[in-house]
Amino acid sequence: MSEKNRLHPRNKNRTAYQFDELIGVNPALAAFKHINKYGNESIDFAQPQAVIELNKALLQRFYDVEQWEIPDGYLCPPIPGRADYVHYLADMLADENRGEIPTGKQVRILDVGTGANGIYPLLGLNEYGWRFTASDIDEKALENVMSVLHKNGIKREQIEIRLQKNPDKYFKDIIKQNELYLATMCNPPFHESPEQAFSESKRKWKNVGKGRISESTLNFGGQSNELWCDGGERRFISGMMRESRSFANQVTWFTTLVSKKSNLPELYKVLDEIEAKRVKTVEMGQGQKTSRFVAWSFV
Repeated sequence: MSEKNRLHPRNKNRTAYQFDELIGVNPALAAFKHINKYGNESIDFAQPQAVIELNKALLQRFYDVEQWEIPDGYLCPPIPGRADYVHYLADMLADENRGEIPTGKQVRILDVGTGANGIYPLLGLNEYGWRFTASDIDEKALENVMSVLHKNGIKREQIEIRLQKNPDKYFKDIIKQNELYLATMCNPPFHESPEQAFSESKRKWKNVGKGRISESTLNFGGQSNELWCDGGERRFISGMMRESRSFANQVTWFTTLVSKKSNLPELYKVLDEIEAKRVKTVEMGQGQKTSRFVAWSFV
């Protein structure tokens, strides 16, 4: 089987998708399988429902999540890429733990902006037994995550859901007094405006051989707060970094994905400003692109 060797070595989806096996756990995926121009079995990744059914199959087959849904219009994450963030974070934590990955319920992680998919807590719980707090400003999104947790028998002490009532805050009223977290995670809104998000979606559709994209198709791929915010990811992450200073004694490592490499110099300046003691940038190879997360600590 061909191997996606840019993914993390522990990623369960490094090898080519075995569609017969995946269809066995999720028969609905069969409707979307086809032979691509290279003669390989695949799906049309431009069809949102095809990606959803693929995700359902991957979560069932590899991560013990038997039932998973997202409401119409919410972000459908690529499972292999999200799993890479979890694995590379585990490696970074191992570097701080004499080379041993910290596992089990004593490891507490905060997922800032978990969305309706709750993907990082689901993967982190399955892979390493981590305990999660998952927060978001969208009550409907959190209701969906709670439904997924209930259907899969996941208890509150494993993944706890918290609503952030102030859209301008990240940690305030989410991290409770005396709570300690080994790390935080975040997949921030990348774009500065709905127009920029739409333009990027058109570019991606062109890359997969689709000529046109409608507003309805764009909306299927993420709510506004998932895709864009004023100032884009630079402003969002800068705000997170500045607020993190107030929680320096409760979190060992703050981390966030950074989509645009060009934003790194400005973000490093913010970390200097808030006097972060340690800063790491971890690069991750996925497909033809390289993604990354930035981590900072006051310890």
